[in-house]
Amino acid sequence: MDASDELLRGAEPAALLTLDGAIRSLNAAMATALGSSAEQCLGLDFSDLWPAGQRMSAESLVAHAAKTKAVAMRVLDFPGQGGAPVASLIEAQQVKDPASDEQLVWVHALDARNDLASLLIPFRMATTAAHLGLWMYSPDDHQLEWLGGAPALAALFPDPTVSLSIVISAVHPDDREALRQLLRSASARSSWVRLRYLPEHEGWHQLAAQTRRIQLGYGGPERIFGMLRDDTKQEKRKEEAQAALTAERQQAKDIADFSSALITAATEQELQQVVLTRLAATFGASGALLALVDEGRLRVSTDAGIAMWEVDVLHGLPLDHPSALPEAIRTGKPQLIPDREDYIRRWPHGAEFPRLGRLGSDYATSITPLSEAGNQPLGAWLVTYRSGYQPSLDERTLMGTLADLAGQALRRIRLQQARVELATVLQKTMLPTLPGHLAGLEVAARYRPSRDGLDIGGDWYDAFVMPDGTVAMEIGDAQGHDVDAAAAMGQVRASMRAIAAHEPDPATVLTRTNELLVTMGAARFASCTMLHIDPRDGQVTGASAGHVPLLCARDDGSHSIHELPGGPVLGVVSDTEYSEENFTLDEDSALVMVTDGVVEGPSLTLEAGLERAGTLAGAALHDGLNAEETADRVLDASVAVDHLDDVAVLVIRRT
Repeated sequence: MDASDELLRGAEPAALLTLDGAIRSLNAAMATALGSSAEQCLGLDFSDLWPAGQRMSAESLVAHAAKTKAVAMRVLDFPGQGGAPVASLIEAQQVKDPASDEQLVWVHALDARNDLASLLIPFRMATTAAHLGLWMYSPDDHQLEWLGGAPALAALFPDPTVSLSIVISAVHPDDREALRQLLRSASARSSWVRLRYLPEHEGWHQLAAQTRRIQLGYGGPERIFGMLRDDTKQEKRKEEAQAALTAERQQAKDIADFSSALITAATEQELQQVVLTRLAATFGASGALLALVDEGRLRVSTDAGIAMWEVDVLHGLPLDHPSALPEAIRTGKPQLIPDREDYIRRWPHGAEFPRLGRLGSDYATSITPLSEAGNQPLGAWLVTYRSGYQPSLDERTLMGTLADLAGQALRRIRLQQARVELATVLQKTMLPTLPGHLAGLEVAARYRPSRDGLDIGGDWYDAFVMPDGTVAMEIGDAQGHDVDAAAAMGQVRASMRAIAAHEPDPATVLTRTNELLVTMGAARFASCTMLHIDPRDGQVTGASAGHVPLLCARDDGSHSIHELPGGPVLGVVSDTEYSEENFTLDEDSALVMVTDGVVEGPSLTLEAGLERAGTLAGAALHDGLNAEETADRVLDASVAVDHLDDVAVLVIRRT
């Protein structure tokens, strides 16, 4: 499977486009989301497949990624198959086609199930700008949740979450049925309905409401969203005070959510998503930009409030450039730029940020570094405020605290990524290449690292052709699943291969390996099964050193558990003589060798695990699957075992 296939493997919609937006390939989820078959979509312009109201945003998203080579994000609404549009956070970035070296644009829906609130932020910002209110209704629990909007409307709903019955009791009796029908409407968007509403301690307000049914994310829940407009001409002082209180409460919640999301971000992409979907909304800004340092240059991404074309000049700037953003990152000092004159006075040789000409008249800018002075420069975020707004000292202090959290998260993510890359390289050097084109035999192996710690462990497998034409197969498990376990595994595997070159049978190889490990005082013990298979007549000679029993699967769907003779695990008991057994592997049958992580777990005994793995292998042969496909079935089933250990599977099928 090549890298382009890998980009389309996920469950979320994904597609690869040419730089001018034509669809090169896409997965089934993207075709379904766009309402066409994959064959119909190929070659078409990506933006043309979206509803009319979304085409400009989709086209802009692809154009930004194609032109700038930077990651761009937008919240777009898929048409939806059940009538309700699907609000999804879509990311676009350039990738290289490994087959042709052609630059393509990869667009895909991000998994926002753990952060559904990020999908609502564009709706909240849009309704606030339009002086509307926004609420969300969940039919399952009959609750309405206030999401924000115009302050005057927020004052009418002091409680962020309220039951439907309480809302109905405040609606004029003659308008209550209209509200019920509005919430029961099956259409994706209702018409505006007028309602008379009586909040506590106030007179009647004349409201207008409209509902939309929206699915939150691909495969996410469907909710009813209501837009609310206050047609009442009079506004009272109490409403303004309540609106301010609601805004403070919402900001406090946003800040808490922002902090939590920064702390739990596991990748740079997740960190970028958290910042760009939350920063502007949390601080009442009009737009946000995130710049990270990558090999001494800035890598810039923006939210929907700042278009990528506006910041092209910043992308790729060297860190020593004499302008505001690089200086803030270099020095670790925040910058507040109220107007154009201030910018030119402080950075006369700085790059011309396209918005510079409107500084002071349309907006002000603040820049907050992600690391303090003296620490390694990581990056910064930049926010723009609407004209006339100056962030208070408290807001700037709070923003600095959040930026420090983001910097800590970024350091943690990059350290973990470095550890994972090191572990991956080490593991690849440990796993052997299986011999190919064996007459009369199919051999396949699978390995999955531990889910606890680094992606590395002590499980191993090996297969090689002996001088007499037989094929040696081995599988084993060195104690632990860390770097030391991997080192011990490599030591055992190398020793066995070296000894096997001079010894005629598996039992002798295990005996000599055990003596070598005992003599060396090896810190880790290891279990192992070794087989010699003659591909000409299927004769098998096997021995085991305290390892999991063999499985034998047949093409009639049956299987058996084969426990080989042998002795204790390697590296513990000196002067151990291992014994072996001879048997025949019939044609169209397979031997399945596994480590204990495949068949044993907290809720599964070894016997039950072996029985399940054998049943799966027998069914695979009965279905006509080859060794590779059989190994996949056995390994995939190991996920249900819920074992934290690494796992390995080795399948030998006689054809």
